[in-house]
Amino acid sequence: MLVNCSKIDGVGVVVVSAALTAATVDVFREELSSWQAAEPDVKNYVINLESVDFMDSAGLGTLIAVLKRISERGGDMKIANLQKKPRMVFEITRAYKVFEIYESVEDAIRGFD
Repeated sequence: MLVNCSKIDGVGVVVVSAALTAATVDVFREELSSWQAAEPDVKNYVINLESVDFMDSAGLGTLIAVLKRISERGGDMKIANLQKKPRMVFEITRAYKVFEIYESVEDAIRGFD
């Protein structure tokens, strides 16, 4: 299992447990979509990347697609615990302008207030 989803204060918290790459993004999307279908009342999400030590362009593209889908449903998505190597991908691609990035899940959840 690549993602572990839970709810904290009505916010979906998605813990990703491995690198987000071309090899894993399909599983990530499927597992997240299943959870979203089971929890239709959850509009806002925090993606916890604490355990993600590597991300390629497919991983970043998937996060952008997930953000777009959540936004279309009237919600928002924030990134928490971005590690050093994935952070470089965000900086090179300027994706940090697309996502709100927080140091912790708690800070990200407070960011919805």
